[in-house]
Amino acid sequence: MTQQSASVVIIGGAIIGSFVAYSLRREGFKGSIKVIERDSTYQFSSTALSASSIRTQFGCSFNIGMSLYSASVFKNIRQWFGEDADIGFEERGYLMLGSPEGADIQRANALMQREHGASVDILSPEQTLQRFPWLNVDDLGIATYGAANEGWFDAWALLQLVRREARKLGVDYVQARASGLTCTNGKVSAVRLDDGSSLPCDWCVNAAGPASGKVAGWLDIALPVEPRKRTVFHIKAPVSTEGFPMLFDNSGAWIRPEGDGFIAGIAPLDHLDPNADGDFEPAHELLEDVLWPLLAHRIPALEQMRLQRSWAGHYEMNLLDHNGVIGAHHEIDNFLFATGFSGHGVMHSPATGRAIAELITHGQYQTLDLSPLGFERIRDNRPIVESVVY
Repeated sequence: MTQQSASVVIIGGAIIGSFVAYSLRREGFKGSIKVIERDSTYQFSSTALSASSIRTQFGCSFNIGMSLYSASVFKNIRQWFGEDADIGFEERGYLMLGSPEGADIQRANALMQREHGASVDILSPEQTLQRFPWLNVDDLGIATYGAANEGWFDAWALLQLVRREARKLGVDYVQARASGLTCTNGKVSAVRLDDGSSLPCDWCVNAAGPASGKVAGWLDIALPVEPRKRTVFHIKAPVSTEGFPMLFDNSGAWIRPEGDGFIAGIAPLDHLDPNADGDFEPAHELLEDVLWPLLAHRIPALEQMRLQRSWAGHYEMNLLDHNGVIGAHHEIDNFLFATGFSGHGVMHSPATGRAIAELITHGQYQTLDLSPLGFERIRDNRPIVESVVY
């Protein structure tokens, strides 16, 4: 088998799968690349329904590295995808608000993030109020702000760019529903489709997002990745969007500018957060019962907010530790994972795509060492918990 004759089949054609395909070509892979996408409209894709932001403020160093790599792509998007490329990247930091009790941990996290290349300002409540005078800081103990390489962008535009370039480089997108995997001599030899046909492969990449757990189950692999619903509310309020950051409150609420208004959300309590397979109905009750009071407490002017619309998308939630699962299975070594990102898949898609491409093309990571995210920790029940999760 050579690079020229080998074949890769990627299950899932949204942002992760498309970056894997595109990156394979950039790394010099010459063989066949087919991407299976069950819905070319991406109506219910996590990518299309994402809040589309990027941060470097993480508790795990590998997530910081992935964000820095992805930010370099977003900030130089025309160098990657041509002079017409535009994803509307708004480089404006995350403002992470912390309680007095959690101030020491948040400060230590920020110092660690700096050590790994992030640009993070550490602010007292008084300094926070000076920068953002519309905030209520009475019950805060600390705030951290991403001074560079954080912000938000248009994930749909990014997906279209990556798919376009992948196609130009000879990647085939197949509109079909994968229904099973065929194994021969301990390796995946084909992906079965629901029309009865099969796509032979030398490598198979599981980039099926919230459906990744089901895909792994076809091989009797227990992958703890399930869909969890997250609702986004688009609101108007008498607050200027100018200079407004991506704000993450210590209550779990978040809000950022979108157009001439804002989008906001909050995760439901664990016992109200079931497997959301097939459920895309916005959780309207979250706004009035939970989110609105929290936002109005933090930003008093938001007492006057008006709802414009709402939508719900799915996180591909890794129930073990909220971190991505990247790399080959320890026994079926041509079956690779690129999933489980628990809400930060879009921001880490360039880094993930390159990592999987390096494994297939070169047999090892070359840009970022993502071996801590391998499947072995799933097998051994060794969580690497990402502490900064929303």
